[in-house]
Amino acid sequence: MSKKNYDSILRMARGAIEERVDYEMERVMTNILDPNTKAAQKRKITLSIELMPDEERQQIRVSVTAKSTLAPTNPVTTSLYVTGDQNGELTVVEAIPQIPGQLQMDGDEQEPPRTLKLSGAVS
Repeated sequence: MSKKNYDSILRMARGAIEERVDYEMERVMTNILDPNTKAAQKRKITLSIELMPDEERQQIRVSVTAKSTLAPTNPVTTSLYVTGDQNGELTVVEAIPQIPGQLQMDGDEQEPPRTLKLSGAVS
């Protein structure tokens, strides 16, 4: 009696299913190594296999989708100050680490803070 050579569904479709899983794995690994994401957050790869037999149950159409759930990027934060300009207009200014014009440790000069333009009257 000869031994049958069985294989995995993942290797069917000329290896395309396995290739899709590997593609999502690469996306997950890139996300894990991204310093802009939380290191310890879970990532997930979901493989959906749909099987649709014909009426005679002789042929089965197989559709496979690989999907990854990645960690979102970490939030970017800043601080804003509500103040007034020299004309008494309400202004919102981004907080910066040093006084504008002051030399930083690397020798560069501190740029002035970014200011938001407010349209319309704010009460």
